[in-house]
Amino acid sequence: MLSGFGQLKYYKRVCCSKQFGLLSICVIFLIFSCHVSAGIDYYSIADNAVIMYDAPSTKSGKLFVTSANLPVEAIVNVEGWSKVRDSSGSLAWVEQSALSRQRFVVVIVPLADIYQSANESSEIVFQAQENVVMEWIDSDKPGWVRVRHRDGQAGYVRSNQVWGA
Repeated sequence: MLSGFGQLKYYKRVCCSKQFGLLSICVIFLIFSCHVSAGIDYYSIADNAVIMYDAPSTKSGKLFVTSANLPVEAIVNVEGWSKVRDSSGSLAWVEQSALSRQRFVVVIVPLADIYQSANESSEIVFQAQENVVMEWIDSDKPGWVRVRHRDGQAGYVRSNQVWGA
């Protein structure tokens, strides 16, 4: 049994170690999450009629054929092949030569408003329907992505309305 003073010392030691442990976990989580988010590589499909495979080989099963400018996220790179994810979450292997560094985004909501500036009170330049692909220009404003439609119109869309940013 601990005396009053002994209980206080024990309480401080336990609480401080728990706080230190919690702080350590938070720091590790932040470091790991920064590392993971920094590793996301977005590409687009470079050409029309690119075959997506179920393994990194042209002899493997063909999953589907995709068209140019489809945004994809590279998950794994292996000897000339990349395992990629699209906006629906589908995974497939594609030859790295079929990927382009030019970035595109795809609308993932039924109708996205594209504004003149990164502010919802600014003028709406145009609207884009779900699955419309637009060129990614930059993401310099938090929560916003600057995009350009293939017809030349450009503006800002909320980042939670597109995939590939």
